[in-house]
Amino acid sequence: MPENTTRARRDIGRYVNDALRDRYFAACDAVYALGAPARSETDVETSFGTTHVYRYGSTDPAVEARTPVVLIHGSGGCSAQWYPNTRALGAERPVYALDTPGDPGRSVHREPMWQPERAAQWMDEALDALGLDRVHLVGSSYGGWLVINQAHLRPGRIASVTALDPGGLEKVGLRFFVWIFASLFATSAPKALRPRLAAWLEQPVLVVPELREMIRSGVRAFRIRRPSPLPLTDEELATIRTPFHLVMGRRSLLLHPRRQLERVPRLMPGARAEIIAATGHGPQIDHPDLVNARMLAFLDETDSRTTNA
Repeated sequence: MPENTTRARRDIGRYVNDALRDRYFAACDAVYALGAPARSETDVETSFGTTHVYRYGSTDPAVEARTPVVLIHGSGGCSAQWYPNTRALGAERPVYALDTPGDPGRSVHREPMWQPERAAQWMDEALDALGLDRVHLVGSSYGGWLVINQAHLRPGRIASVTALDPGGLEKVGLRFFVWIFASLFATSAPKALRPRLAAWLEQPVLVVPELREMIRSGVRAFRIRRPSPLPLTDEELATIRTPFHLVMGRRSLLLHPRRQLERVPRLMPGARAEIIAATGHGPQIDHPDLVNARMLAFLDETDSRTTNA
């Protein structure tokens, strides 16, 4: 499809112009540099566009033989958001981080995929193109909705799901949008005020210069063209039989953590749900050592049960 036709569509995410795109990519690269270096990058084709994939991990054959982890980032960002996690996860397992088409990143969005079945089809096609027949999915925020939706609609190749303060469990409320707007406004605050605002807003973006620049440049450069996803119903969640790990921030503004702490294990027997103190919407960024350890322990336990079954 010609570039000018793609840009004119109202249902396709797009960059405003090439200069702002390139500035955003440079900001992303500075964030990537904070984490583990990618072993490789590749592009895979799907019905919805080209998906850019970062590959992390050890060259140890024993590590490479383990079930891989696939990371799905949140809305408005790219795989650079995983910089606090790629080193720890990659030391134990092969790791693939996907830039979601429709968000700022190096993927190319050509067809809408916000609908649940289309989103599940995109992920299935991307994993198939990577040659991955069994994976542990990890998703944050909007990426959390994507991985929960996958477990509901296309669970065949999924070994487990880890959802980090995810969408998909509750309708996105006004308080979350107010927090997003306030956080974006705070990125322009004087440097001396940012630590105080970061603590008040539970927003680590404000005190990590590279993250702050990536978020600011992404908002200027890219236009997201999709609605907020609808949450899965109790009946839909109850269909999920995939091993499930829910991690929430105690001060989350996307979820009501105590409500979901009771609800998710009740609907999905065997599911693990936990609340991380002193954090809001980004537990894997605020407390990476703790969350990385919890995630790896869950993955190890899941693989052990599968092996011994």
